[in-house]
Amino acid sequence: AGDGAAAGSYGYTNSGYSVYEEENDRLTESLRTKVSAIKSLSIEIGTEVKNQNKMLSEMETDFESTGGLLGATMGRLRTLSRGSQTKLLCYMMLFSLFVFFVIYWIIKLR
Repeated sequence: AGDGAAAGSYGYTNSGYSVYEEENDRLTESLRTKVSAIKSLSIEIGTEVKNQNKMLSEMETDFESTGGLLGATMGRLRTLSRGSQTKLLCYMMLFSLFVFFVIYWIIKLR
């Protein structure tokens, strides 16, 4: 009877280890799947970051060229404003009169 009890308890212990091994294998596989998903996600994030950095670099170049163009335009305006103020004032008055007559003509045609 002693041998039977020992064999029975050994079988129970052995099956307990088997249950733990199966659960461990299941958890290991689950962990492996999650690590694989995280790896692919981090690769996709890295690719997206590279694309965004490239786009930002291109935008920076565009803004620099626009800034240069705007600087040149401001320089021309400064040069123009340093010129004769009378000429500039006459041009502005003539332009204003032209716009006024165009608006008056449009209203009169209605």
